[in-house]
Amino acid sequence: MRRPDPPRLPSATRPRLFTALLALAVLTLTGAASCGADEPSIALASAARAAVAEEIDAPATVVARAAATLTAPADGTLARLRVEPGQRVKRGQVLAVVDSPSARERLRQARAALDAAKRAGGGGGGGNLAGTLRGTDRAAGEAHAAARAAAAKISDPDLRKALLAQVESAQRQYDAAARAADRAVREVQRGVRNLNSAVGALATAQRLQAQQAYDLAKATVDALTLRAPIAGVVQPGGVSTGGGSAGALAGLLDAAGGMPAGFGPDALGAAPAGPPPGVDTAVPVGGRVTAGTPVLTVVDTGELGLLAEVDETDVLLVRTGLTGTVELDAVTGATYEATVRSIDVLPSTSARGGVSYRVRLSLGAGRFGEAEPAPTPRPGMNAVLRLRVREAADAVTVPASAIFSMDGRDAVWVVRDGRAGRAVVTVGVQGQDLVQIVDGVQAGDRVVVRGADQVRDGQEIG
Repeated sequence: MRRPDPPRLPSATRPRLFTALLALAVLTLTGAASCGADEPSIALASAARAAVAEEIDAPATVVARAAATLTAPADGTLARLRVEPGQRVKRGQVLAVVDSPSARERLRQARAALDAAKRAGGGGGGGNLAGTLRGTDRAAGEAHAAARAAAAKISDPDLRKALLAQVESAQRQYDAAARAADRAVREVQRGVRNLNSAVGALATAQRLQAQQAYDLAKATVDALTLRAPIAGVVQPGGVSTGGGSAGALAGLLDAAGGMPAGFGPDALGAAPAGPPPGVDTAVPVGGRVTAGTPVLTVVDTGELGLLAEVDETDVLLVRTGLTGTVELDAVTGATYEATVRSIDVLPSTSARGGVSYRVRLSLGAGRFGEAEPAPTPRPGMNAVLRLRVREAADAVTVPASAIFSMDGRDAVWVVRDGRAGRAVVTVGVQGQDLVQIVDGVQAGDRVVVRGADQVRDGQEIG
């Protein structure tokens, strides 16, 4: 039976109990230091040595270690589904099979074209070799341009860069073969080289183009069998990662050994627009799919993490190895542990227009109080991170309310011999209730903690 949730104050108003207890232990409020009826709201306290800790709060989201969406590599139907939603799978395990007659027909045509190129021996005998080479160059150029334009549509910057590099590599291979053929043709035209050399060079360029087209078609057919790229838990459909069918494309290209010259936009398959709310995105067995349709997603939940958005005013205090506590909106009363793993160098803009930096943390176990274990969270859950960034064990401290700003510098009112004097101070660790004073105040000094705006230099305070 689920135990009742304890009452909970909003995150922004929850007292920092340990700091409050420290404040009570080391500070002695003298109450209203009334110097007559004119100053009923001025109160004093003594600076004292105490432990003080500075914490920052940041909104955060629970994240999985990895997620990979498997998409259909070509138009067809979902022929077989070998897993159930929620099932845990191993890397390389067959999850589903897509039937695509169009992909198999393209493979048949590409194989026939490759066989013909190998048999033909090149540029059409003693005909117009230069014209044949121009036609081959034009076809290859169109194919490379189509592949480059399709790769440029992928929003994931790292994958887009990798795919464009594959296109450039394929084009360099073809260009090298085409230059050799062009040199041979020109030398034949000048009578320097015999016809057979030019035919052989042209044949090399044509065979390379045909081979690259065949590699794509073969990889597409091989990719009709969807295998888990990572170990994890299966869920139907895709996740909103901004990359569309990028995961499947990366696997397809790796299997093909590079970006073929005939790789066009239709092979990439732009991710279809999402369905309206309330519609199941799962593709049923026998259901129609197009190139790029998300079929299954594998989520690695073996090690959960936390992605926090830390404000620019706080991020310079964050460093790897710092530990903190996490509270989840979905698990009232529980506290989880977290440790900073990395801090992004480049900023992100928050929804409110401010600048923040992403901090990645490992997420530990959670507990209710000190005994009962808390449930394991799920990726995407909202959280609040409370990170302890600085602390001092034996510091001269004053209540935070004693600090005020004057002429751009921090200061406090110190009362000596019954009169107030302004003391410029250097602030160190800033807790919620206590603030470390590095210079300007000594332990035992009496300071104004309420009514500082009513105090004047030299004013008598009893």
